[in-house]
Amino acid sequence: MKLDFGFIWTAFVQLLTAVPTALAITAVSVFCGLLIGTAVAVIRLYKIPVLYPIATSYVTFIRGTPMLTHLLLIYFGLPIIVDSLAEALGLSFRSVSIPMIGFAYISFSITAGAYMSEVVRSGLLAVNQGQIEAAYSIGMTTTQATRRIVLPQAFAASLPNLSNMVIGMLHGTTLAFTVSVVDINAKAQIVATTNWKFFEAYLAAAIIFWGLTIIIERLTALAEKRFNLYNRGGVS
Repeated sequence: MKLDFGFIWTAFVQLLTAVPTALAITAVSVFCGLLIGTAVAVIRLYKIPVLYPIATSYVTFIRGTPMLTHLLLIYFGLPIIVDSLAEALGLSFRSVSIPMIGFAYISFSITAGAYMSEVVRSGLLAVNQGQIEAAYSIGMTTTQATRRIVLPQAFAASLPNLSNMVIGMLHGTTLAFTVSVVDINAKAQIVATTNWKFFEAYLAAAIIFWGLTIIIERLTALAEKRFNLYNRGGVS
């Protein structure tokens, strides 16, 4: 058996058409997950009554169960909830109107939210509380101190973990094929069935994922250099 380099290139070109789908799922899940994670982190950090046990249970459950399980629970459970609510409210909308990629967006965002909450919480805890007190002493409001002192440093401290999250969610998009979303790996399988050259097709997929991962790492390094400027001497 010889490696068909020509087919690797052919597969590579065809797989590029699935890259936007993988990037869209990654971007949506990371953005929504960051919003969810920030809210959950604040709730857990300040132990807000009633919400604290809910947030803790959410993080524990999501981190304690596989990503694929979340996707299947959403895929099979969400239609039941949507159809029941629509029927109770007399609405004509039904779950069949939800695009398949919508289930991936929702599931991956929920998954990312739990992990992002730990990333955000660790970043907030990394900021020296003395700097906030110093900000108050020079007349800053809580909003100003949070925006100019806490968030830049927390974000800089969280960048390595945030980068790992983005890469993890990018690789996790390969699970979207479970709900009939054609991602990079699914496209590789489709391309390979034309002549049963699965190794070459998956090798092309691996090269694409590797390239995207390198880009994310480079962007993270640039962002880290920029945000670390805020750490030089704090507010002194």
